[in-house]
Amino acid sequence: MIEDPDGPTEAVDFIIPLHNFSGRSTWGNLKILIADDHEIIRKGIRSILSERPSWEIVGEAETGTQALEKIKSLKPDIAILDFNMPVLNGLDVTREISKQEHPCKVLVLTMHESEQMIREVIASGARGFVLKSDSARELVKAIEAIVNKRSYFTSNVNQMILGGGFPDDRKNDIQVRRLKLTARQIEITRLLAEGKSTKDAAKALGISVKTVETHRANIMRRLELHGTTALVRYAVRNGIVQA
Repeated sequence: MIEDPDGPTEAVDFIIPLHNFSGRSTWGNLKILIADDHEIIRKGIRSILSERPSWEIVGEAETGTQALEKIKSLKPDIAILDFNMPVLNGLDVTREISKQEHPCKVLVLTMHESEQMIREVIASGARGFVLKSDSARELVKAIEAIVNKRSYFTSNVNQMILGGGFPDDRKNDIQVRRLKLTARQIEITRLLAEGKSTKDAAKALGISVKTVETHRANIMRRLELHGTTALVRYAVRNGIVQA
């Protein structure tokens, strides 16, 4: 959970070049959307940010798909996205947002950190990365940094970046193959990996069985996978489903 705003914090904001950044530099009428599948987290963040008179919480979402829909309709300036959300996770949503003509800026919120996760956050185009165990003040500082055209990463992440803690080996990492999938293909991958039949997946998504079969074939080809077992293993490794 986000802790007391007066609690200690060690993180610093770190400027790093990211994709097509064009954020605002003033505080007026800042519109924020919060997406997390836990209501208590959303309400806690809303309470913290609502103390800023010029910051407006324009919406909340429980899943990645809801977040994407609300971002398109409400057009917030900043979206705070939980890394692990049903259907589409925070990075999937971030990648979809980056395709929009005027994308909002994204701050990723998560319980845990890892080198692979950090690589994916940076590659996705997100502007910041904050842990749920960080203080409330940390969250506010992250948003202030993003508004002022800087990126912001929690202290451990900064240490990895400044210390060269991870090499640029993404070309050889199977997890980055996920970048090749569309939002629809990720949904179908999740359903199939959860054991749904092609017919059940089609019904859940409101599309034809033939369309699901076509997507499945394209997914296997793009990921260079063979068989359902390989698809399940891929989905677990990439956080699309949980083991």
